[in-house]
Amino acid sequence: MVDRYLRPSKDLVLDSLSKRLPNVSPTAITLTAFAVGVAACVFTWQGQYGWGLGLWLFNRTLDGLDGSIARQHTKQSDLGGYLDILLDFVIYALLPVALVLAEPSQSKFVALAWLLASFYVNAGSWMYLAAILEKRHAARELTSVTMPRGLIEGAETILFYCLFLLFPQQLELLFVFMAFLVTITAIQRVVWAVRQLD
Repeated sequence: MVDRYLRPSKDLVLDSLSKRLPNVSPTAITLTAFAVGVAACVFTWQGQYGWGLGLWLFNRTLDGLDGSIARQHTKQSDLGGYLDILLDFVIYALLPVALVLAEPSQSKFVALAWLLASFYVNAGSWMYLAAILEKRHAARELTSVTMPRGLIEGAETILFYCLFLLFPQQLELLFVFMAFLVTITAIQRVVWAVRQLD
């Protein structure tokens, strides 16, 4: 929802950093971000929420940096974009699982199921649509994939995951609330597709 407003500030910071890294491979940054994300999940699973939060934010910073380096030094590649989003999805799934495994309960597992199901449906709402838009040359983005705007985007996801780590005692409520908003986002994209692709 707010990504387009935050993008100029984010690009300003990351582009100034990426200019100093001309010999760094964007894919190496992507893989490093993934390793940091896995570490965030491991610390979270062990109940070390402060470390989990710090590593999660570092993961998100590196995730923005790889694309900035690719654009600044004309190193964009389809494989790089593909790995970037695939590995992001792995961390998006693993971190909530780690939170539940840190202090498991039946209610947390039910809330986790709702959250991951909403992610699954939301991914379906835009992935094939992105391929159609690419085929139609309907949009050109700075990122590797095109998706219509929605209520929950990158910034909101980062915020929610920070809240998960800051308030693990409220995990069920936060999971269900995010799942509800992600479902609304999926519906928004279906409505957009019906209007634009009919």
